Amino acid sequence: MIYFFHGTDTNKARIKAHELIDSLRKKRPDASFFSINSENFNPAQLQEYIGGQGLFSNKYIVFLDRLCEKKEAKADFIDVLKEISESENIFIALEGKLDKATTTKIEKKSEKSAVFDLKENQIKEADSSVFELANALGRKDKKELWMLYREYVDKGSAPEELHGILFWKAKTMLLSGGQSNWSQEELLKLIDGLITVYHEARRGNHELETGLENFLLNR
Repeated sequence: MIYFFHGTDTNKARIKAHELIDSLRKKRPDASFFSINSENFNPAQLQEYIGGQGLFSNKYIVFLDRLCEKKEAKADFIDVLKEISESENIFIALEGKLDKATTTKIEKKSEKSAVFDLKENQIKEADSSVFELANALGRKDKKELWMLYREYVDKGSAPEELHGILFWKAKTMLLSGGQSNWSQEELLKLIDGLITVYHEARRGNHELETGLENFLLNR
């Protein structure tokens, strides 16, 4: 079974996907939860999740986090769409903007799908945020990064949106082999830290706004 969330408003789509995941995990506290993204994707592991079930649980809940960002992962994912849709386990697929053919293929095999798109003026504003925040992160300019973060928060930008921008930039730098200001090891720690901040906020251990701000100040 597949639940599919996608569109240019990736932050809203991610929030809705995580809301569903949280709801499913509350309904099935004994179910095993797994997360796969384009970085840790393994075709054999995906096959295991499609057909397997835990010894002490009825189902797996599997989060497929933007697999289509990488050509190889996308191809393997599309190849097994039918198997995933027929699996007794639950798969939540999150994607950004996709071509029409890929979107149609996934939607046809999904139990439910939802698209979240930014309006043109929102895209321009988001692009501006990406440019300034992303470049400050790339330069390792902690002061500028924090000042921009506070500026956008104070103007009403959602912390989820700003977190998404920073996470996107960190992944982009890692995929490109790093930059002069960041080593591969540092980027891996940065990505891990951003993931932890987000999940701790989802668990209610802190507000994402303050958790992310503390992370940016103390990393």
